[in-house]
Amino acid sequence: MAQFHGQLFLRAEARADGQTAIGAQAFRAPYHVSKPYWDTETRTLLVQVVNPTAGILSGDRLESSVEVAPGAAMLLTTPSASRVFKMREGEANSTQRFVVESGGWLEVLPEPVVPHRGSVFHQRTELIVAADGAAFYADLLLPGRVAHGEAWEWKKLVLELDVRRDGERLLHERFEQDGAGLRALAALAGAGEGACFGNAVVIGPGLGAETAPAWRDQLHALHTDGVWLGASQLRLGGGWSIKFVAPDGVKLKQTLNAIRRILTPLCPHLACDARKL
Repeated sequence: MAQFHGQLFLRAEARADGQTAIGAQAFRAPYHVSKPYWDTETRTLLVQVVNPTAGILSGDRLESSVEVAPGAAMLLTTPSASRVFKMREGEANSTQRFVVESGGWLEVLPEPVVPHRGSVFHQRTELIVAADGAAFYADLLLPGRVAHGEAWEWKKLVLELDVRRDGERLLHERFEQDGAGLRALAALAGAGEGACFGNAVVIGPGLGAETAPAWRDQLHALHTDGVWLGASQLRLGGGWSIKFVAPDGVKLKQTLNAIRRILTPLCPHLACDARKL
């Protein structure tokens, strides 16, 4: 079976008229980039990265590098879930690097990762933000093909996230778990067989100035109806880490949308609708 070494490079730049446009791009299979859409209301460039193959297979290596130049604003999303298929041997790897330069904004809002039975997947993500840049990054994880009665059956999943702002490391976290282990943790939290996980980071000037801002109470108010949510300030007051668990995929997305709405007064580009494409 074919193995892909996919590569993606995107650089968003601010034009003289203030609009953001793609200033440079390069990609090869399985990556494909849709035609960008300029959202006039939020002044954000909306870009979809498409994987036209069925999903991620053993031996696949995916490398992406995305840059936002000074004054530019971009929302990067995907149209469908990233399915990591069953592997008899080997593993698949993804390396992501996101850089936001001075005065830039980047939102990374992919559809969920869905690890199938026996899969091994390792994703490394770097988020590097300038002192006066801002970003929102989210990762969503589903337990498997729940509709087919398959959940928590992947072999190994590793998700690493490293966040830096103005050269200082704000966060480094590594999640490594097999399906059975995460199923046990979900049960411990009172979540059911379909429990889904979300991990978000918001970075921006002034966002960490208060240790207990009023909007954090609004986030914590989402901690109800089967949803667990916690928000923690990052070191150096550089931003916030938001983790949430929902009883199913629908509730997970609803919670993420609610988080974005609550943070929109602080980060107006979050009002951009990823589904406009």
